[in-house]
Amino acid sequence: MSSNIRSVRGFSDTLPPITATWQALEARLRRILDVYGYQEIRLPQVEKTELFSRSIGEVTDIVEKEMYTFEDRNGDSLTLRPEGTAGCVRACLEHGLLHNQQPRLWYAGAMFRHERPQKGRLRQFHQIGAEVFGLTGPDIDAEMILMTARMLAAIGLDDVELQINSLGTPAARQAYREALVAHLSGYSEQLDADSQRRLQTNPLRILDSKIPETQALLNDAPTLDEYLDQESRDHFAELRRRLDAVGQAYVVNPRLVRGLDYYGRTVFEWVTHRLGAQGTVCAGGRYDGVVEQLGGRPTPAIGFAMGLERLVALIEDNEGLVNTPQADVYLVLLGDAAELEGLRLAEKLRSDLPELRLLMHCGGGSFKSQFKRADRSGARLALVLADQELADGTVGLKDLREGGEQQAHPVDAVVHVLARQLGLTTHSED
Repeated sequence: MSSNIRSVRGFSDTLPPITATWQALEARLRRILDVYGYQEIRLPQVEKTELFSRSIGEVTDIVEKEMYTFEDRNGDSLTLRPEGTAGCVRACLEHGLLHNQQPRLWYAGAMFRHERPQKGRLRQFHQIGAEVFGLTGPDIDAEMILMTARMLAAIGLDDVELQINSLGTPAARQAYREALVAHLSGYSEQLDADSQRRLQTNPLRILDSKIPETQALLNDAPTLDEYLDQESRDHFAELRRRLDAVGQAYVVNPRLVRGLDYYGRTVFEWVTHRLGAQGTVCAGGRYDGVVEQLGGRPTPAIGFAMGLERLVALIEDNEGLVNTPQADVYLVLLGDAAELEGLRLAEKLRSDLPELRLLMHCGGGSFKSQFKRADRSGARLALVLADQELADGTVGLKDLREGGEQQAHPVDAVVHVLARQLGLTTHSED
């Protein structure tokens, strides 16, 4: 006997009722993106591998170890997208969206990285992200950070910390890189294995190590702000001035570097201490060189992404965004004639009350068993049709939450009775 097929490790199902939390979360985030003037772009989940090696950086952990890459039947190297920015830039170049325009775009969907699954980190995970092109100043940096603050507040997260830093220009980062390597080379044998490898390939990522012993070796290391160019210093100072002006709290974290090579100048993260090592729930920054790296004209750009699984985990810890029952009304039916009349009634109610969530009982059964299912559905009200109601031209109405006696209402009055009790708008009132 064959065993049951299970989901792939790191690829999880999302089941009711948690899907209601996802829907509420996505709706609130999309609403804020909309009111800030961002437009949705929908991107493919598979891209040419070269897109990511050229944009993210060939010596990053993502490209070296974490991408799902394969050859198709034509021998082309393709990759499941590990992040959304590169694909968004590719789409803008391919479709001419950057020509004399300053687009503000957002996207949402699944991303893929072959990492060790743990809380807040899956191999298929979901992000909602946004990108802005063509604006050079700290004004858009500040507005984007404030927009992410509003998004987190809208879902009830008030215990996350904003961390900011400036990575400066590529020349400034190169000078700092050399100084950091010179400092850490004397301690190379004391570094953890990943940091030893990064020392020669991507030393700035050592700053983000979660290993306490490695962090201790960084206490006396040079910091990036010592090597910033003056223009980047001015840009960062103006960003801070704008955040201060609106009272947005933040922490300057000189070790905040982000894990992708394309970032420069402003970088930011929203961090929580409730998810262990996977504490970043939103991250972003400037990537002014990526458009040119991918064949376009030099174009300033800034963006961010939020990890939806991590946000859902925090929301659930806060007792959720919503407590959504399966239905508002459960239609209890007893007998063949009632089932036919009930089907007609259900469709009429759905037409006349477009917002009504109506669950019609199917599969037969006694009154007792049907009312048990009605109660488990979370519905507030039960409508009842049986021989007596059919003979009287009425429908029974019972409040499943407050209790009390079942009431009889004329069939023609049910639409208005439900609209009044549930606060719904009838089709004729639209």
